[in-house]
Amino acid sequence: MRSNPRYLWIRPFFFCFFLSLGVAPADGSAQTPADSTAITQAALDYIQGYYTGNAERMERALHPDLAKRIVRTNPANNRSALEQMSAMTLVQITRMMAQRPVPEDQQRSEVKILDVFGNVASVRIDAAMWIDYLHLAKWNGEWKLVNVLWEMRPQG
Repeated sequence: MRSNPRYLWIRPFFFCFFLSLGVAPADGSAQTPADSTAITQAALDYIQGYYTGNAERMERALHPDLAKRIVRTNPANNRSALEQMSAMTLVQITRMMAQRPVPEDQQRSEVKILDVFGNVASVRIDAAMWIDYLHLAKWNGEWKLVNVLWEMRPQG
């Protein structure tokens, strides 16, 4: 039996159509307004907690197993090293900031949600002297920072 040439396009069309149904994102990946608000608040608790020396606010934003990392390059040998801070270290540094908080006119805390999928989110913070890239997870119903990768702004 021969196929009618007028209908040859139908098979590839339906193949692509049904294939696309299997790879479409699930409805659960959508970002809700409540999640957006909670993600932004966690990011602000982190950066503004640091600026003001509010350790409780900082701690509220962090998962206990947080890792904050920066890549530093030794100018003498051009070798990279990965430096890390834990949640506890970050809370202790924040507590010390209470004695000398960053003046309000020097604070910068622009928060931009880059992506949300289900219970994870990526956020960028443009801070006064550095840029933070945050990974957050919805943990026991609350958004918490799990990872932070940061880079200092160029001096100048």
